[in-house]
Amino acid sequence: MDRVAVAAGALYAIVLLRAGGTFAVGWLAGAGARRSRFAGRISSAKFRRAERAIQRWGAPVVAVSFLTVGFQTAANFLAGSMRMPLPRYLPALFVGGAAWALIYATVGLGVLEVLGKLFAEWTAFGVSAVVVLVLGVCGVVVYRRAKAAPSSGDTATDRS
Repeated sequence: MDRVAVAAGALYAIVLLRAGGTFAVGWLAGAGARRSRFAGRISSAKFRRAERAIQRWGAPVVAVSFLTVGFQTAANFLAGSMRMPLPRYLPALFVGGAAWALIYATVGLGVLEVLGKLFAEWTAFGVSAVVVLVLGVCGVVVYRRAKAAPSSGDTATDRS
């Protein structure tokens, strides 16, 4: 099987679990907030209008959020806490998650391949550099200890 397909499938499963879990946590947090001391604040007319707008029009935002870095978690949590209906949320999750998985599978594997080639080409140079660095540090330590240690003649005269 093609490694891009395997990577995309694995990433798709991961993103569905992660984003779906974030949605569920948001749903639970929203339910808890509705029963907390904040219930009065989140039952205002403005809040209910915002909630209805997110429930109705939030699905495209959720789908596009997968093309961003960092915003997708907030979008999924907000969709859950504002109780976006599952028939609207799930298609957005499936489409956005598929786009995310394909992008990361293709671009991500390409970056890993380039890094692997660079590492293979520079391994001998890197090992040599580390060896020279370790020998240099050892040389400095030995030199400083030798310079700091009193000579045997100085110790005998100090005791007299």
